[in-house]
Amino acid sequence: MRGEHLGELEELVLLTVGSLTDQAYAVAILEEIKSNTKRNMDVTAVHSVLRRLEKKGYVSSEMGGASKERGGRRKRMFTLTKVGRKVLDETMDLRYSLYRKLPKLTFAGLS
Repeated sequence: MRGEHLGELEELVLLTVGSLTDQAYAVAILEEIKSNTKRNMDVTAVHSVLRRLEKKGYVSSEMGGASKERGGRRKRMFTLTKVGRKVLDETMDLRYSLYRKLPKLTFAGLS
């Protein structure tokens, strides 16, 4: 079905939301992706992807409490939904299934 497949950035953001559990907000997601992938991106891109993922039902969000560090502003916290987890599971199963079909490569002196 169209719209269910994840783009690369959507997959990264969705995986990161799931891995950050109760600490998944845009800046934390951005920092986690940058530290794990060395990918240069900005928080605007993360916000855009999070909106798409929420529209698809893969994440849900709610406003967190205000904090002094943020000048009294609140953070929008994101949570992986059951549907989002299912899509990730299916994506990872497909990737692994295709990966297992790759022929073994041998190089001179290496196996």
